[in-house]
Amino acid sequence: MASRIEIYSPEGLRLDGRRWNEVRHFRCAINTHPISSDGSSIIEQGNTKVICNVIGPAEPTLRSRVLPDRVSISVKLVVAPFSTIERRKRPQSDSRIQEMCSSIQHVFEDAVIAHLFPRSQIDVNLYVVAQDGGVLQACINATTLALIDAGVPMYDYVCACTAGMLDREVLLDLNRIEESAMPFLTMATIGGTRKVALLLLEMKVQFDRLESMMAAAMSGCHHIRDLMDNEVRKHGKSRLERGSL
Repeated sequence: MASRIEIYSPEGLRLDGRRWNEVRHFRCAINTHPISSDGSSIIEQGNTKVICNVIGPAEPTLRSRVLPDRVSISVKLVVAPFSTIERRKRPQSDSRIQEMCSSIQHVFEDAVIAHLFPRSQIDVNLYVVAQDGGVLQACINATTLALIDAGVPMYDYVCACTAGMLDREVLLDLNRIEESAMPFLTMATIGGTRKVALLLLEMKVQFDRLESMMAAAMSGCHHIRDLMDNEVRKHGKSRLERGSL
């Protein structure tokens, strides 16, 4: 485990030169695979990169998937063997992958205006190309953009970010080394509000420190929401100028 000095210096700088309340380099794009999907996106948060393709709403392929009053959402997550330093293939039956798929599915079942598409399904396919911490948050952010690109109505953006606690210092948007050195949580919020769509904490943390971690993660979600909104507006404007919307 890395030492405290390596993670957070006395000058208040982290391994990559960020301050405690700064997110990693964030790049996103939508409509990246227009031929193979109804909606698509790419998210890069630091060295973590996720591709998302959305197919639907469409008629379910299985009768068991039919819901009479709302759309059903299925999530598939594929982690590339080359996404980490250790080349290791993770099957779909991997418990960690199944937990992430379940979390993403539950988040977007509440975020999508589901009653507009009864007896239909939406397939969300996620591909983790590179991972350096914050994989779940990148998957949630990529899914939001892909659903917007597919024209699926939602109540607002769903944006996610992580925050950790190193001794008494809160750090925002952790990379992989930071995640292995401290307890951290993943939070997803609805738009720029204080409504929490997901709060995932898998390690023990003192209760009096939880509030500051949640506040930092929420501010990160709101910042990422602004970055994603800028990209959506930029893409919409370019399509209007081309007359292809």
